[in-house]
Amino acid sequence: MTTAVIRQNGGLVNTAGLSEEQVMIRDSVLDILHRTLPLHSIRELDENRQFPEEAYQALAASGFLGIAFEEKYGGADGSFKDLTVLMETLGYHYTGIGQGVMTTSIYAGGHVAKFGSDELKSRIIPQIIEGKVKLALAMSEPGTGSDVAGLKTKAVRRDDGYVLSGTKVWITCGHLADYLVVIAKTDPSAPRHQGLSTFLVDARAAGVRINPLAMLGRRTTHANEVILDEVFVPAANLIGEENKTWKNLMKCLAVERLALASISAGHCFRITEYAQEYAKNRIQFDRPISNFQVTQHKLVDMRIMAETARQSVYRVAELLDAGHDAIEETSIAKIVCTENNFKCADMGLQILGGAGYSMEYDMQMFFRDSRVGPIGGGTNEIQRNVIAKRMGL
Repeated sequence: MTTAVIRQNGGLVNTAGLSEEQVMIRDSVLDILHRTLPLHSIRELDENRQFPEEAYQALAASGFLGIAFEEKYGGADGSFKDLTVLMETLGYHYTGIGQGVMTTSIYAGGHVAKFGSDELKSRIIPQIIEGKVKLALAMSEPGTGSDVAGLKTKAVRRDDGYVLSGTKVWITCGHLADYLVVIAKTDPSAPRHQGLSTFLVDARAAGVRINPLAMLGRRTTHANEVILDEVFVPAANLIGEENKTWKNLMKCLAVERLALASISAGHCFRITEYAQEYAKNRIQFDRPISNFQVTQHKLVDMRIMAETARQSVYRVAELLDAGHDAIEETSIAKIVCTENNFKCADMGLQILGGAGYSMEYDMQMFFRDSRVGPIGGGTNEIQRNVIAKRMGL
């Protein structure tokens, strides 16, 4: 084990408790991102709503998109802790690139990897790893955001495939996707939580329409509306068994929420470092505002929240690597990390004062980008419902 730290822009990223290989992952990823996605360029991408394609392809070329996939498909067969290192590092540099990788490799790609046929895995996973295709998960609908079991999109069996019709919304990276992983109702007479199936849909197929949505934050990986108008999907693109999707969805949630939480944990550190650097250089009353105890305590509280977030995700990773479901721990980590992320951004904005409220500084972007965390990937209210149920309440 190592206790080395990486110094970036005057800040510290602690790597205590990571293996040499995991430190190498973090070093290499940061090096790639500093070359292909320099910090000064991120706000421009955000303003233009432009995906960081160069950085994404550089990560693919170095094999980092394959960490979560099996070796036989070209992946690294990495551990959950390896994945956490990757996602935390991406979130630390820029949440948008973290969300871009997560959406294809984990949100949508995880369904293919866990439940797709051998033929489907062999056809799609190598292309994901090589950066040749991007995926998006099309699950939420206008009337069924948190209530996934109540979705209305239908899939009707026809000849050697299915015909899908319905509307999806808040679909992250849908505008970039080559394929959509769509959850649809295949048995309309089935009770809630039953009769659902998962399909891999070609985003360029006849009847697919994707409408970008203007979002408050995470603009480079923004959400979209997806309309499916009598879209034919070959039977070979059914992911898992027909009508058996609910249990599969539950099995994917732990990794999805771990990735979300890891991005937020990394972002806490980025925000804290940015605010600390500003405070050291901002002179008021003839001295840096970092000399004032009121500012010091804010920065310390931010560091505590960042470290608490980090500890929660690595705890979940260790449990998953040991074969545990970690249902409660994953929901807790998602709550802690995303809420700490927003609190850090809010406190950081206060430290910067008028500069924090100005579009000329990155803090406003951090603030906007952090706010989606408690909403996406299963709202934090839903996470609390999960925990309450596990507590027997």
